[in-house]
Amino acid sequence: MYNLAMKVSELGEFRLIDLLADAAARSKPAEASSWQQVLVGIGDDAAAWRSDAPVQLATTDTLVQGVHFTLDTIAWEDLGWKALAVNLSDIAAMGAVPRYALLSLALPGDSEVEDMAALYRGMAKLANQFGVALVGGDIATAPLVVITVALWGNGLGGDDLMLTRSAAVPGDRIAVTGHLGSSAAGLKMLRQKLRFEPETTAFLKEAHLRPHPRVAEGQMLARHGVKAAIDISDGLIADLAHVCRASKVAARIRVDRVPVHPRLRASFKDDPLGLALSGGEDYELLFTARRGLIDRVKKAADCPISIIGEIVRGEPGTVTLTDEAGKAFDWQGRGWEHFVSTGD
Repeated sequence: MYNLAMKVSELGEFRLIDLLADAAARSKPAEASSWQQVLVGIGDDAAAWRSDAPVQLATTDTLVQGVHFTLDTIAWEDLGWKALAVNLSDIAAMGAVPRYALLSLALPGDSEVEDMAALYRGMAKLANQFGVALVGGDIATAPLVVITVALWGNGLGGDDLMLTRSAAVPGDRIAVTGHLGSSAAGLKMLRQKLRFEPETTAFLKEAHLRPHPRVAEGQMLARHGVKAAIDISDGLIADLAHVCRASKVAARIRVDRVPVHPRLRASFKDDPLGLALSGGEDYELLFTARRGLIDRVKKAADCPISIIGEIVRGEPGTVTLTDEAGKAFDWQGRGWEHFVSTGD
């Protein structure tokens, strides 16, 4: 056992690694196939595992203190959960099965050991839900917290079962899972210390702090024959534009069809649509396919699926918004983009 009421500088790098390794060992489910194929985990120069998958995928994402999160709006356990969730969502958007994760952690020496244990605990809880093995990583000192997760996954079969951004074609309908804007609303609530009734507060906090990646839904889309998809991390308009640029097409969205949760509409009456269009960090899936295929997918899905527009010919990357009557809807908002000033 370790004394959690210590600073990281007092514990030291190698004892901290031991602590996190112990946490991983306690958290891993014995029946998870990912763990059964691990040959070397935390503690060696590299992790090693067996794999017989014909297609393998890898993704990585970094969360930087002061850029992606502030410690006054997120608890350490929630931060660990979210750090893994954003990577799981990328694997979900490819229709794949997540398998192995590495964590690289840079942090100040005066960080609390208890906080680091909570960070890893949150990550392990989500990893267990999807049978992901936490197999290693790196630790370094830094003036602020930087969390980088690398995640490997297996495809369902050949490349014909993989979802990509570049497979949308004119005539496809555009659909999304779940509801949009709730994460951005949760962040706004936390930053501005807004008060709502308990059920709404809990809903918005979970939407922002503990997103649930659509891993099963991504695999279901791939199995049904959907080809084009992306996860909504930068915002609906921004991520749809990514698909359109990759596929060399344009898109048209009916704003009245964008799914917004009733709790969001009731709590942010001034601009619920704006949060849904460009708020980001919903980690829902946006995909395109022919209408009949989407109808079949909707019957098989365990979550709401909404058709919100269509893929059209036009300037690649262009997204046009219309209202219920088909008239142009003027919207100047944009999604998240690094190295671009927001004017705040």
